[in-house]
Amino acid sequence: MKYKYIILSAIALLSQSCNDFLEREPIDFGNEHTFFQNAEELKYFVNDLYDILPTNNALWGGLYTEDIVSDNQCASYAQNLFYKGDKKTVQVGQSGWNFANIRSLNFFINKVEGKIKEGTFSEGDALVNHYLGEAYFLRAYDYFRLLRSYGDVPVFTEVLPDDQAVLSAKSQRTPRNEVARFILGDLDRAVSLLLAEEPETGRISRDAAHALKSRVALYEATWERYHAGTCFVPGNTKWPGAAVCPDFTFKAGSAEDEVNYFLDQAIAASKAVCDARPLLCDDYQVMFCSTDTLSQIDEVILARYYQKGILAHSCSAFLRSGGGCNLTRAAVNTFLMTNGLPIYAGQSGYRGDSISYYEFMDRDPRLTGSVRPAGRLINTSFVDGEYVNDTIYYYRPYIYNSGREKSTTGYELCKWLSSEEHQQIQYDCTTAVPILRVGECYLNYIEAYYERYGTIDDQAVQYWKALRRRAGVSEDIEKTIAATDVNLENDLGIYSHGQTVSPTLYSIRRERRCELIAEGLRLDDLKRWRSLDNMVQYQPEGINLWDKMYEMYGKAQIDENLISQAHVSKYIRPLQISSTSVAYDGYTFPKPHYLEPIPISEFLLVESVSTGKLYQNPGWPDKVDGTADYDYDCD
Repeated sequence: MKYKYIILSAIALLSQSCNDFLEREPIDFGNEHTFFQNAEELKYFVNDLYDILPTNNALWGGLYTEDIVSDNQCASYAQNLFYKGDKKTVQVGQSGWNFANIRSLNFFINKVEGKIKEGTFSEGDALVNHYLGEAYFLRAYDYFRLLRSYGDVPVFTEVLPDDQAVLSAKSQRTPRNEVARFILGDLDRAVSLLLAEEPETGRISRDAAHALKSRVALYEATWERYHAGTCFVPGNTKWPGAAVCPDFTFKAGSAEDEVNYFLDQAIAASKAVCDARPLLCDDYQVMFCSTDTLSQIDEVILARYYQKGILAHSCSAFLRSGGGCNLTRAAVNTFLMTNGLPIYAGQSGYRGDSISYYEFMDRDPRLTGSVRPAGRLINTSFVDGEYVNDTIYYYRPYIYNSGREKSTTGYELCKWLSSEEHQQIQYDCTTAVPILRVGECYLNYIEAYYERYGTIDDQAVQYWKALRRRAGVSEDIEKTIAATDVNLENDLGIYSHGQTVSPTLYSIRRERRCELIAEGLRLDDLKRWRSLDNMVQYQPEGINLWDKMYEMYGKAQIDENLISQAHVSKYIRPLQISSTSVAYDGYTFPKPHYLEPIPISEFLLVESVSTGKLYQNPGWPDKVDGTADYDYDCD
């Protein structure tokens, strides 16, 4: 198969010890003078670094479970990001403060560019340029991970020696806006090198660089806008980097000009993709439960592929019996009716939630294609391993299971679930994982344009209508906006910096939530919009169990040790099964958690916290196993 090399190199990488990888040189090539002599050798090197990209073969889940750390999905355990006390500072090996992949990529980029200058490769070798472009893309991808987690980070473009004095001198954190500019520069370089069509299925293409650029630019623009003047953005005295960079100025001239610079970049990058790739796929769910046929869907720009017996995952095996990562009621309520109206609007046709199956009638097909509706009539004579003959059976979520097989809210995720039985065997699933797709670029353009100009242009309207048309929802955008009352929305996305946003901006955010549900992007959105300020005593909820649907279960199946009871709420509340739960009273987001703490062992390297170049993130202490100062003044 065309993508076999990426799969095989992934196996090789997984077989290596993590410690061995960190301790060795970027890649052990033996004699460097005999390596890097042709494009094929460059490809093998870059293959190892594809593991930077998201996957579904992680031990405890994958991309389909990422949104449990958000208000979109809910696991059977509380997320310590959203409450005080359990999230603590750690040593470097226990955190994401990791530059090993960047070090390897710097080695590759420097070595290849040096050999190009030496004339090692044939002039104009398109594949040599392409694999160099892949390295620039992957470096940008990993730096974006660091930017989202830590904000200001050191920027390295060369392999540093194992010398404490050199490492200490190079440890200064670069202001986050300049890190974002560096990432965009890498992606511009990638665009100039990458082929328009990937040379093999599953490889990075030029459109992938445009798509990632639109994501990064929009993220940084909105982060800087909604966190402006706080400790989380450079250019003011509350920013912890102010003492190290007393002469800091925004490269665009002002904070607002810097925001507009990133918005302009997002608009241009997303448009480059949208104009080249119309939404032709009329089956939304097929993008999330296909195998190698995904390469035939032009909307999918970049994906990871799997092969049975070589590299597979267990996504469908877990999702078939609950998955432990169900959608929340808040996420379900966000979806419109097919007529384009919110569920609370007059004449919407919404049938209430006493039976989940009725709740889903005439709803956005992206909802019905993402969640299995509880209460659906099933005509079968074989149920749960028993013959029931002509008994009428209703689909019952697996609320009585535990762990990864539990239905945590009753809204069981099926967006990533393959209906093919052979795909529902643990460790045998080979459905591909879309990483970048055109739908997100459409959304990025719409949001960036509105943030830039306070309105949407004809191009944004056309992109928006295309998303609705593909989804099977009314294209009358104005009707949706006119019927939207943000005060009736059960969505943290109505807020930015403690204020409610306009019905138009919220409608854009709602479209984004529905289109990208369970794709691992929701937490980034809530952070960059500064919506988590309003997560106060927030209870994730599930289906309406206690009005009527409890009748479908036996007493033992809805025992108080398995599910929250009627005296708590008629809706399932996963955090309120036991009064001893650390988040029984709900989630109240601590502001220092907007950024991760820098590992304490890093400060030992530079020998100083208070005056050193490597300052700690706002509110976090300079000791191991320390919790944040929850009264820290970030504003």
